[in-house]
Amino acid sequence: MFAKKIRMATAALCSILAAASAWGAEIENVKILLIPKMTGSAFFEAAHEGARSFAARNGFTVEYRGNEEADVQHQISIIDLVIQQRNVDAICISALDAPGLDTVLKRAMRSGINVTTWDSDANGDARSLMVSQGTPDQLGKMLVEMAAKSLISRGRKPALEEIKYAWHYSSASVTDQNSCRAAGENYIKRAYPKWINAAPGNYHSDNNLQKAVTVGESIFAEHPDIDVIICNDPTSLPGQATAARNLGKTAKDVTITGFASPNAMRDFCKAGTVERWGLWDSREQGALACYMAALLASGRAIKVGDKINVPEIGTIEVMPNTVLDPKAYSAPNSGVILLPKRTEFTIENVDQYNF
Repeated sequence: MFAKKIRMATAALCSILAAASAWGAEIENVKILLIPKMTGSAFFEAAHEGARSFAARNGFTVEYRGNEEADVQHQISIIDLVIQQRNVDAICISALDAPGLDTVLKRAMRSGINVTTWDSDANGDARSLMVSQGTPDQLGKMLVEMAAKSLISRGRKPALEEIKYAWHYSSASVTDQNSCRAAGENYIKRAYPKWINAAPGNYHSDNNLQKAVTVGESIFAEHPDIDVIICNDPTSLPGQATAARNLGKTAKDVTITGFASPNAMRDFCKAGTVERWGLWDSREQGALACYMAALLASGRAIKVGDKINVPEIGTIEVMPNTVLDPKAYSAPNSGVILLPKRTEFTIENVDQYNF
């Protein structure tokens, strides 16, 4: 009996190893198209580098295609061309506008092209998997707490004082930015009820760095007594910091925080313009999103609840879309993968990172 169990266990293990080998072999001929919101941004270029190098080590191919301007019509044109040419097996996109991309992504899926998203999501029925940097609650709380820590460094008492703040990000139509802003607002109401939102309509700069500088300067002009500016996208934050530097403002005068790569903000940090900000490893995010796209394109069926061992990254779990939005589309073959961690950058650790 014992020998029989050993034979059965050995057979099962061999089956698992054979399947893993088969998946590895299948993805060798898979080509993924990685589409950023815009090219030229440190965040998206790092994601491209991470995906491309990971693919080279793990047997599939990543092509990177985008535009210097963040324009949903550019993304639609790229996907339309892919559908016509059928020269890639999957699309992995950071969606600029979920409703705007809905029709073309669904058409791509009907044509046999797999779709995953990363950084910013599409509608849940217009892609299979989303690789997310975190839940809105995680990201919203992180943004607010980074602001609170910097206020304390300035001698302020964020839990007791009226703090005047504003949000500056790319667009109200970008799903992830709007959802973490909303979660941040809810967190402020609970943790810092005396804070005052100086601009409930928020400020938007359309993923355009020069516009982010202009919008940043207008915030200071319209609210000269502003205490905190939260920039929850990687273009608005350096733009807002540039605006502060242009006007001679430092981290002792105003708290500016948000999400951007360490390389994009290092000089502002060392110059004393910004004390702290955060992000996640966009290299890992790009790599993971493209790998999941490659598995789908190889024919692997992936469903909510699955746990998958990813080379170099570890075991990930496919979670329901509702982890990002309680009202989200629900289906067994449409889910979310969360990155394991996020990082806060300051003068003490920024030189430990290079992306």
